[in-house]
Amino acid sequence: MTSYRLIDSPLGAMLLRADGGFLTGVYFEGQKYYPHGAVPGAVPESAARVFDAAAAQIAAYFDGSLETFAVPLRLLGTGFQTRVWEALRAIPFGETLSYGELAGQLGLPPGHARAVGGAVGRNPLSVIVPCHRVLGAGGDLTGYAGGTDRKRALLRLEGHAAAARLPIMQQSALAFA
Repeated sequence: MTSYRLIDSPLGAMLLRADGGFLTGVYFEGQKYYPHGAVPGAVPESAARVFDAAAAQIAAYFDGSLETFAVPLRLLGTGFQTRVWEALRAIPFGETLSYGELAGQLGLPPGHARAVGGAVGRNPLSVIVPCHRVLGAGGDLTGYAGGTDRKRALLRLEGHAAAARLPIMQQSALAFA
């Protein structure tokens, strides 16, 4: 049974989705592929436990005391998508890769950066599966379903070296400066 819970974050409201004892989605309000029509409500005990753990870990991430998530996940996508999402989970806190580098790590031939980018963009577990750590060629902030302002803020929070040269966002709560 799919269940939903809304939580607050410094980057706006987030919708959590669980199937039993597994987290299957984390979406910023208004992000691309947001599950419109999702209704938070009563949830089974197994989903409540995973929601509580996810909410606590997301809060710890945003306050700077957590770098690696340990929430039970179920990745719901095609075989290719889940392979890319698993590779995203291996990118360390504060580090980035380009789409081309990620394609190379997956053993794909040159020219597959766009296919990898498509899978990265469909990541249903924002922040927890760190798709914000993938940049365009030359370090460009391209393609983040939650918006480039959020991507910039997440990289700043993680102290990424390139974030220092990125423009500060308009909303100070999102800047992590």
